[in-house]
Amino acid sequence: MRGSPDITDKIWSGANKTPVCEDIAMNLNVPAFSHFVRDGVKLAYFDEGDPNGTPVLLIHGFASTAVANWVNPGWLKVLGEAGYRVIAIDNRGHGTSDKPYDSDVYHPWIMAEDAVALLDHLGIPEAHVMGYSMGARVSTFMAIAHPDRVRSLVLGGLGIGMVEGVGDWDPIADALLAPSLDDVTHQRGRMFRAFAEQTKSDRQALAACIQGSRDLATKEDVAKIEASTLIAVGTKDDIAGSAQELADLMQHAEVVDIPNRDHMLAVGDKVFKSAVLDFYKRLESR
Repeated sequence: MRGSPDITDKIWSGANKTPVCEDIAMNLNVPAFSHFVRDGVKLAYFDEGDPNGTPVLLIHGFASTAVANWVNPGWLKVLGEAGYRVIAIDNRGHGTSDKPYDSDVYHPWIMAEDAVALLDHLGIPEAHVMGYSMGARVSTFMAIAHPDRVRSLVLGGLGIGMVEGVGDWDPIADALLAPSLDDVTHQRGRMFRAFAEQTKSDRQALAACIQGSRDLATKEDVAKIEASTLIAVGTKDDIAGSAQELADLMQHAEVVDIPNRDHMLAVGDKVFKSAVLDFYKRLESR
């Protein structure tokens, strides 16, 4: 990672300032997006890869987008070339989806229903579901509420924080609503404010999202998940919490450590990608 005294500088790379790993090739071919409406909220998604392949539904993290989380770091290319049908949603409040300012519409179980509605819209009975960070939380709530729709789970960037929380996020909301980045002194707040600016996000919608999407999954609910699960967390991630502690609560979970990657850089790492492809291959052979 390039050295810099400011965390808001060192997490970015490339002309469009997308967080990436230095050991992967960027794929900036942005796919066409379509839209559907659920409960009055217009939601954007892309549907790429092999139309006859096993579907993989991708759910991005907070302040990110389907493009920033899954296209730019190469996931669409990798999964598509492996023969999968690759579907990704722009969560409400993000990307080209509608951006409500009411924090009550951002609970993870509500966004999980958005994801299920997308599968319904596309006529897909079940899919491999992969989420990163907030997207991992949404994916888990989806697996809890709709186990028949989730063929497997990949949870990236979130470990035991799923049930224990990941710290105080009020400074993130404050940072997003501050007049400028120069007014933000909280380190994690600066990181997410910079990320939001670089993804050209609606910061008021993101502040509502971070206030509404913190609900925790219970240990009891997590223990009921029967889907095979892969949990992947960077060894330098100071947000996610222990992947192994979360796996220990689950029936069929395994862990991959992403070496020397923090929360921002782990998402596109080649170790993560290889582990997911191997995980899917083993599931298909059963």
